[in-house]
Amino acid sequence: MSDLRTTRNSEQPQESGEFQTPLNVRKLVQARPMPAESLSKLALIIRFLKPITWIPVIWSFLCGAVASSAFGWTDLLGMKFILGMLLTGPLASGTCQMLNDYFDRDLDEINEPNRPIPGGAISLKNATILIAIWSVLSVITGYLIHPLIGFYVIIGIVNAHLYSANPIKLKKRLWAGNIIVAVSYLIIPWIAGEIAYNPAFTLSSLQPSLIVAALFTLSSTGTMTINDFKSIEGDRQVGIRTLPVVFGETNAAKIAAVLINAGQILAALYMFMIGQSTYGLVVGALVIPQFLLQFSLVKSPGTMDVRYNAIAQNFLVAGMLVCAFAIRAARP
Repeated sequence: MSDLRTTRNSEQPQESGEFQTPLNVRKLVQARPMPAESLSKLALIIRFLKPITWIPVIWSFLCGAVASSAFGWTDLLGMKFILGMLLTGPLASGTCQMLNDYFDRDLDEINEPNRPIPGGAISLKNATILIAIWSVLSVITGYLIHPLIGFYVIIGIVNAHLYSANPIKLKKRLWAGNIIVAVSYLIIPWIAGEIAYNPAFTLSSLQPSLIVAALFTLSSTGTMTINDFKSIEGDRQVGIRTLPVVFGETNAAKIAAVLINAGQILAALYMFMIGQSTYGLVVGALVIPQFLLQFSLVKSPGTMDVRYNAIAQNFLVAGMLVCAFAIRAARP
């Protein structure tokens, strides 16, 4: 790791990476000043792993564990839970974030030029080494929890490639990118949490979690759309077809709001279907503050996106956990 800090010039056009922003596009974009940073190697790697993105994956795993009905307070200190937190946090989620940074390095020169790769703090060679090590550690950790979870980790890493890497690069194909991210962030870790604590699972026993996780994936597709507002400038210039690019910020915010609300309302209705009406009422009530915040979001998407997600996401993830307890309560 001795050459983590390399000069930016050494990673420029001579690299035969997955894609390069066309020169005419680069000329249209005024370079942003990048403040000099002095980070330790550990701090630099942590930044490369984007810890803020681990939270929803960790939470989904926890919801799956709760829904299994075999998870209790004492399990919080168990080795299985510790491995699950490592897997869904710094390992698997971190691997996917590094892959995204690797394949989006030219786009980040426009949207986030101070990220480790476009900023020159991490070379492509070291990024490749880190991704390889983290991928292997992720699969091994998943396998230690349950062999099937190791397989799920591989699926998640493949999804990260499909999302970011050419020639498929689903993130530029309108709905497909947000859907595959939502699946990787929600369905896969939720079911992994179920399987971790209920190794005698059946497809029938997993069905409630699959339905609820799929409905919250619909909502998460909307929140992913809100995340796209911050990179609309670069996405538009390099031809990535996100909802804000295709439909405009206001219409994209409306579509996102509909998806966010629809997924949660359907999840609340499903709680009634499985005989857990009290939980259903709570999940429905948690939609109300999100709905109220969406008026400001639609009015000014470009300035309200971060604030909306910072506040509204708390109610959404609370609804996930409420549903997990409802599934737990509905089990024989």
